[in-house]
Amino acid sequence: MNRPAAASSATLSIVILAAGEGKRMKSRRPKVLQSLAGRPLLAHVLQSARALSPAAIQVVYGHGGEQVRAAFPEPGLTWVHQAEQLGTGHALQQAAPELDDAATVLVLYGDVPLLRAHSLVGLLDIAAAGALAVLTMQPADPNGYGRIVRDAAGHVARIVEHKDASAAERSIGECNTGVLAAPARLLKRWLSALRNDNAQGEYYLTDVIGLAARSGVTVTPVPLADPIEALGVNDKVQLAELEAVCRRNAACALMCAGVTIADPARLDVRGDVVHGQDVFLDVNVVLEGHVTLGNNVRIGPGCVVRDCSIGDDTELFAHCVLDGATIGRGARIGPFSRIRPHSALGDGVHIGNFVEVKNATLGSESKANHLSYVGDAEVGAQVNVGAGTIVANYDGANKHRTRIGDRAHTGSNSVLVAPITVGEGATIAAGSTVTRDVPAGKLTIARARQTTIDEWQRPIKTK
Repeated sequence: MNRPAAASSATLSIVILAAGEGKRMKSRRPKVLQSLAGRPLLAHVLQSARALSPAAIQVVYGHGGEQVRAAFPEPGLTWVHQAEQLGTGHALQQAAPELDDAATVLVLYGDVPLLRAHSLVGLLDIAAAGALAVLTMQPADPNGYGRIVRDAAGHVARIVEHKDASAAERSIGECNTGVLAAPARLLKRWLSALRNDNAQGEYYLTDVIGLAARSGVTVTPVPLADPIEALGVNDKVQLAELEAVCRRNAACALMCAGVTIADPARLDVRGDVVHGQDVFLDVNVVLEGHVTLGNNVRIGPGCVVRDCSIGDDTELFAHCVLDGATIGRGARIGPFSRIRPHSALGDGVHIGNFVEVKNATLGSESKANHLSYVGDAEVGAQVNVGAGTIVANYDGANKHRTRIGDRAHTGSNSVLVAPITVGEGATIAAGSTVTRDVPAGKLTIARARQTTIDEWQRPIKTK
């Protein structure tokens, strides 16, 4: 994002408050590591923070701190420990010593994941000019939010938390999001003056607004266009509500870009999607990680696609799972197929029902249409893998590779015991268990000769 000169990134420090325990989550996982649209809550906040190109990002952590730090090993983050959770003001006090007096400070929250960078630029411009900027909203239900209290002249005088508010104050519709920006030099002064004489015995960051107003510094409210962006997460119900918002936003973005979606409410996008034209996504499709879809790709109902690239004109039939695979043009996959990581299917490949491919390559126009397992294999072009064929790649300790030449055929219920090479144009008879290399262009039979015993009788169970 291009930032205005008044809010130069060289003077911007962002502090993310992420120390809350999240008891209502009923989880061993820290609240900011709860998953939303496939990523931790804190990852969403960091994405918006980085889009503003700050000079520094501090993350104040507490409960489950080592888990939180381990989840974000990337450079460019300064971690500040809040040993005791004594309120949002106390949390910011821990970060204050690291703030450059000349900086503009933006305060965000690790459990408020939907705020977009462009909604914050106005705050930074105001703070860079020497004032205190507060992000406000008008939610449909203000219950639980701090209220913006104005003086007789209409200027912001203070913020009162819901639990400390009078009946008259609770009738105010203008609410605090908790997000603010201010010059670091002034913010440090106000933080040092905070007191904890309130219903919770905590140091409220919101008390900074009153301190600023009383010191003659202008407090400027910046209304948030869409209050949904300020929604926080305190329990699994709210987490599910935000998941629905992410689902809707992702579907709308795809449809606006030309993707046809059978039912936007039944599409989950948990990552990034790059796509061509005339893509169709049926119901209950899940796209995770980094997914690339070519032109005219069709994905059937119930499919899960994770970290895959799918070529033009390819179709996935119902209930397929693709993970870490590359699929060529014009392939047909499914229904009920599984393509596991490090697999690559060439143009025109057919993978049918109940077929699993793992760490294998299949050349163009090869087919494995029924009930087969192809693992750790290099399969050439125009190969036909018969129904029930198993590439036995594991000897109990190590994995071994199988190589199948172009135009080879394996009969139904064949077992290819790796390591083995099947020559070009070879045919393996149905029911064969092959343990040695198969010569090119020949028919290989590796099964017991059929025998019928005329005198044999089935045993009769004694009553």
